[in-house]
Amino acid sequence: MTTMMEERKQKEIEYYDQKAEELSRGPVSGDFEGFEPRILESYKFLYKLLKENCRDKLVLDYGCGNGVHSFAPINFGAKKVIAIDLSEKSLEIARERAKKEGVGDKVEFILMDCEKMDFPAHYFDIILDGGAFSSLDLKKALPELARVLKPEGLLIGIETFGHNPLTNFKRKLNKITGKRTAWATEHILQTKDLRMGKNYFNKIEVKYFHLISWIIFPFLKVKGAKLLLKILEFFDGIFLNLPFLRKYAFKIVFKFSQPKKL
Repeated sequence: MTTMMEERKQKEIEYYDQKAEELSRGPVSGDFEGFEPRILESYKFLYKLLKENCRDKLVLDYGCGNGVHSFAPINFGAKKVIAIDLSEKSLEIARERAKKEGVGDKVEFILMDCEKMDFPAHYFDIILDGGAFSSLDLKKALPELARVLKPEGLLIGIETFGHNPLTNFKRKLNKITGKRTAWATEHILQTKDLRMGKNYFNKIEVKYFHLISWIIFPFLKVKGAKLLLKILEFFDGIFLNLPFLRKYAFKIVFKFSQPKKL
């Protein structure tokens, strides 16, 4: 079992190292696909939560990748961000970004396993998950998150949701074409994982996004696409008021609080 898990982790590292290598050949902007996530309502809401909660706090950027979200807490007044990932090449890009942003003294990037962190218990005020869960074994990750979070702390995150049959079909195509690893494709967050989170946190709050607006994502660089995005997101807001449709959202933003003593 251990060997299988280590092989799974190694494939994730290789995938993100390769993406980082490709990204390093040009100017770094946005995530690994060159996409700027903050134009989406889901990420705007994520950043709103960070702005409301990060001031004077110690923040963990959990599975930070190339640092796409690592500097936001500093901009919102956090006293320090510690960012961890298992892809050294991704961390190299993140460190260069920190220098360019002028926040290298306030953001520390560390090579570390998210499923077995070296931090003491009750260490962080805020933990930011910018979409790392699909690369992890949540049975190992969630208790670690609860362990290193202060009793009054918050886990704030954004994840792709895994119930929409159309987006799931697209993920299978991504797996075939090598755009996603098999593990990440098969471990997109679902309702059952939120239920599992209740084993480690007393309070879980979730907001749902992009029921239909995800269709426009691949075309956002086309003229007029951003206006269409806003229109579709407006209808998302209407449809997602209906509870039975929420499980088909493309993204969720969540806040876990009151970590349980394990």
